[in-house]
Amino acid sequence: MSPVALFLQADIVVKAVMIGLVLASVWTWTIIFAHMSRIRKVTRENQRFEKDFWKAEDIDRFHDARGGDDWPSAKVFSAGLKEWRRSTAGRSIDKDGTRSRLMMTMHSAVAAEVDRLADRLNILATIGSVAPFVGLFGTVWGIMRSFSDIAGANNTSLAVVAPGIAEALFATALGLFAAIPAVIAYNRMTHGINRLESSLIRFADGFHGTLSRELEQDA
Repeated sequence: MSPVALFLQADIVVKAVMIGLVLASVWTWTIIFAHMSRIRKVTRENQRFEKDFWKAEDIDRFHDARGGDDWPSAKVFSAGLKEWRRSTAGRSIDKDGTRSRLMMTMHSAVAAEVDRLADRLNILATIGSVAPFVGLFGTVWGIMRSFSDIAGANNTSLAVVAPGIAEALFATALGLFAAIPAVIAYNRMTHGINRLESSLIRFADGFHGTLSRELEQDA
């Protein structure tokens, strides 16, 4: 009745289900460890970048020093400053148009960075929703096989029924083992990315306000 014995005793269909669920579980934990550490690191570096930005006295000099950083806040900052330079390069400046373009450019950069961070999270959602049903399919198939064995042996004793039922239930257990961590991790990481997105939007709005005041001073 050990997991290895249950796997070896199962027929080819249930074995295929079990192998698929084990691989899905391994894939799930790989994504969890990689993305959890990535989100924590990005959040920490974003906070550090934004803290340094608001302390900077010269935006152009700060951009030369930190504009190439590979963090979402740096990407939003760099996109906004580039749009600012393009919009204010001419003699005549359309203030309302400049503000609108700055907002769209930085919010677009925020969306792009969030999409990049959320890459592969849909895999967790898929595993979390599909794995229990795959396990249930293995369970139903195993129970059907057990009934077939009962009919063939013409014996309804527990010794005949138990092995097939155990194999079937083990497939369900594997489905839950793959699905539960995937669902929990998906919800937690989605929450973390949503918080990061809110932080980026606040940063973009603050930078937009700084550049808008610069427009008023140039009036």
